Amino acid sequence: MKLFQAWLKEAEQDILWAKDSLQHDHFSRTCFIAQQIGEKSLKALAYARGAESARGHSITALAKQLGVNGVIETTGRELDLYYISARYPDSLPDNTPPSDFFSREQAERALASAEKLYSLVTEIIQTAGN
Repeated sequence: MKLFQAWLKEAEQDILWAKDSLQHDHFSRTCFIAQQIGEKSLKALAYARGAESARGHSITALAKQLGVNGVIETTGRELDLYYISARYPDSLPDNTPPSDFFSREQAERALASAEKLYSLVTEIIQTAGN
């Protein structure tokens, strides 16, 4: 299995994990996992394009490095908001636990955005003949 395929497989597994988390009302976890889906998808794109490494956790930064803009960059900017805030109480007002802060609607939007980003990246990779 090529490295980009392994990254895509992990993004696919994270989609399933996020859906399960959403189904069980783990909204902050769903938001964080959505960010991970986007990150792993862009790392797959980097490796599919021949990168020797793809470091960092910001989808937005990865998109810029790859010269990908438009919907992917905009979606990445949205998902990047969940990398810290969906996990750490000291990143939210009044030290609110993320599990008490995020809503079903936020989690649903985050997952939908992550799935859209995954689909766009998969399409780019397939179009390039990988």
